[in-house]
Amino acid sequence: MASIWNHRISLSLFGEAEGPAIGVVLDNIPPGEYVDITELARYMTRRTRSIFLPDDPAHQQEQLDFPQVLSGLINDRTTGSPLCAFLNNPRGMQQVDYQQMSRVARPGHADYTGALRYRGFADVRNNGHLSERMTIPLCFAGAVCQQILQRRGIYVGAQITSVHNIKDRALSMTEVTKEELLKIRNRRFPVNNPAQGKKMLADIQNAAAGGESLGGTITCYAVNVPAGIGSPIFDGLENSIAQLVFGIPGVRGLEFGDGFLTAKMTGSQCNDAFYVDDLGHVKTKTNHHGGILGGISSGMPICFRVGIKPTASIAKPQQTVDYSAMTNEVVQTAETSNPCLVPEAVPSVEAAMNIALVSHLLDYPNFV
Repeated sequence: MASIWNHRISLSLFGEAEGPAIGVVLDNIPPGEYVDITELARYMTRRTRSIFLPDDPAHQQEQLDFPQVLSGLINDRTTGSPLCAFLNNPRGMQQVDYQQMSRVARPGHADYTGALRYRGFADVRNNGHLSERMTIPLCFAGAVCQQILQRRGIYVGAQITSVHNIKDRALSMTEVTKEELLKIRNRRFPVNNPAQGKKMLADIQNAAAGGESLGGTITCYAVNVPAGIGSPIFDGLENSIAQLVFGIPGVRGLEFGDGFLTAKMTGSQCNDAFYVDDLGHVKTKTNHHGGILGGISSGMPICFRVGIKPTASIAKPQQTVDYSAMTNEVVQTAETSNPCLVPEAVPSVEAAMNIALVSHLLDYPNFV
């Protein structure tokens, strides 16, 4: 499995959704970094808490998974050795016909492609290593990196900007602030306008009642990133972010700044004019470039938008094939408990940005 991301720091995910445990090894994290366990748990809760259950401990207990740290952390300080954390999987096998799944290609899933790639030996239980559950250890790594960044004044946050056809107002790509990011981050449904969030949630619930699922978009921001972070060509900052973002199940698209909209602009419309502000900082009047030019940060907020597809598991009959017998079949997935991946993907997208920034900032003078 290609589950290792290696830059200045390396990230390795291990385990399978229905195996004994899942986890992460994060290497080359600077020694002596303080890790606030309470803040770490709060970040993890954002990933594991269901938005469809009442917000009280009795209903959320199963959701509050927190990894156990095996190495790399003593007295809440990183030691410089590999930071290894794992999470037990106490849920046990679900009542699903996995024998059928090993030969029937569920539409929207990687059953068929995985069977070909791994010669029929891949773990198909609850999508195995391809499950969105693998973003839990990713979020652990991202939560650690978030604290490293915030001690240096760099803040990352993301908002849901659309679910299905319902949109929320995105934050300003030139004026987004730390306070705005923290405000949205602390909301159970991370949107800019809570009224739009209620409409999104109602749309998700209506889709689920009809056996359907929905997708949407997430916009992620990083503020106070100094200019000069990253490298050109294949080692660009956006390259690293993209690699990590596309490791999140369900991601189907990514654009920085105004992205594909710039294809409709003229050069004078797309170029961001530079100026010196009252504090003597070089800035741009607009931010069509999304804070990265030539693979290197410009000092403007880093902004990108991610497209998340609808959850593949839906409670409707779908045409498919039995690829072992080469016959046409009809498959119906059991009703999914997660009709929309967008809300739980928000901290995962933030984690990707956090990890990429820390990795590139290790080259920045005086960062460590």
